[in-house]
Amino acid sequence: MYEAVHVAPDGEGSLERWIETAARYGYEGLVIRNHDDSRVDSARIEDAVANASADIDVVNGIEIRAEDPHQASGSVGNYRPERTLLAIHGGTNAINRFAVETDKVDVLAHPMDSSGDINHVFAKAASDNGVRFEFSFAPVLRTSGGRRVRAIQSLRKLREIVDYYDAPYVVSSDPHSPLELRAPRELCALGEQLGFDSAWVEAGLEEWGDLATRNRRIQSDSFIEPGVERGQYETKR
Repeated sequence: MYEAVHVAPDGEGSLERWIETAARYGYEGLVIRNHDDSRVDSARIEDAVANASADIDVVNGIEIRAEDPHQASGSVGNYRPERTLLAIHGGTNAINRFAVETDKVDVLAHPMDSSGDINHVFAKAASDNGVRFEFSFAPVLRTSGGRRVRAIQSLRKLREIVDYYDAPYVVSSDPHSPLELRAPRELCALGEQLGFDSAWVEAGLEEWGDLATRNRRIQSDSFIEPGVERGQYETKR
């Protein structure tokens, strides 16, 4: 299972500390999902992996934060070729719609935040384009009172729509500090309290890794198009 995290300067804690903490909690990998204005370059990730005392997969990802679909489109074009996993920072209907209609996007992050909402049209588009909805447990873990109640209601509404349209999804606690990281078993226990069974939560955590594996294959020299890969007797042109 994988967790998607914000490391310094987008969050707190060195990448080496994140790797060691995640490994101790039982994760197989981490997705670095820093926002595009606080991104971590590939060389920094490679150095951290080499220097960390733990051995887990670290995925070079990014979460694009944009004011409008036009800006988001430009950022997707810029970052898609160099990032293994690309997410869009959701939370408005315009950005949510752009994300689910764009097949170069892997994940629509926290789509129900702020004024954002999801309906059947968005769910069908996400399913058609392979865009994963994120179930972020962050507001349930780190808020209280009315805000926490509304977050739970939003997660349950999103679950109903995703299940009905069989739309793809990921699960995360969206941590910004190693102190906010929660072990998979803790997230499964929280999910059960919200009405999501543990197998469903585990599948959402595993999906990050599945996405990384798929995208690495697509970005490799051997990939031509879905279902077609270069064999040992073919030459690269």
